Amino acid sequence: MRYKLDETRKTGRRTRTSHAQVVDELGKAIVAGTYPVGSILPGDTELAQRFKVSRTVLRETMKTLAAKGMVVAKARVGTRVTEKNLWNMFDSEIIAWHFDNGVTEEFLLQLYDIRLAFEPFAAGLVTERANAEDIEMLRGLALEMAAAGHTADSLALADLRFHLAIAEASHNPFMRTLGSLIEAALVGMFRISTPPSENGFANIADTHMRIVDAIVSGDSSAARRAMEDVILDGRHHVHEAFVARGSEAVIGSISAAISPL
Repeated sequence: MRYKLDETRKTGRRTRTSHAQVVDELGKAIVAGTYPVGSILPGDTELAQRFKVSRTVLRETMKTLAAKGMVVAKARVGTRVTEKNLWNMFDSEIIAWHFDNGVTEEFLLQLYDIRLAFEPFAAGLVTERANAEDIEMLRGLALEMAAAGHTADSLALADLRFHLAIAEASHNPFMRTLGSLIEAALVGMFRISTPPSENGFANIADTHMRIVDAIVSGDSSAARRAMEDVILDGRHHVHEAFVARGSEAVIGSISAAISPL
């Protein structure tokens, strides 16, 4: 399993190809509304001059954005920005571009809605499918959250590792695809909140250990409830943080941490 936040902390933002750079710039611009829904993107000649890339790179860029559901090419018309309901919101880059533009409380709470729909069920699956190695890993990750001296970033990383390990231990490959959503929700929560010692995160190891204990006992209902409690607690912290900030959007900071699995 690859931990993207961990990798970014070690290496910084990855060196990207020309194709990736153009995808990133155009994707950010579309999310920011520089190119609003329904608008036609500039032509190849203009974009090639702006980004100093070949037409081949531009064609691959448009294919990538089209695969994300963000644009559609029309003969003799050009490349049009699609309605937002067609965008693949499970795509890690699209999530990162929203953070670059500044995400609202509504956006983060919607991430928690999706987590509530999937993660408690995943915890229930773990009670049925986890092996001894899985359980040992989960217990160790829960204990890691209790270590002294955590910063908001290091605690977010420890929390992320636990939740990704739950997805992995469910032994359902579809659960693993939720990694980017889980990461965005967790890192967003910790970035907008006050330090762990001041905002109620001190019991985070205990709440996560309850999930592990339920898994060990084979009680899938208890595991689901414990996971639901953890997610609802995080959702509450998001709401309280936005109230304290006066609904100010969260901008940047997370985008370098989120990258494709």
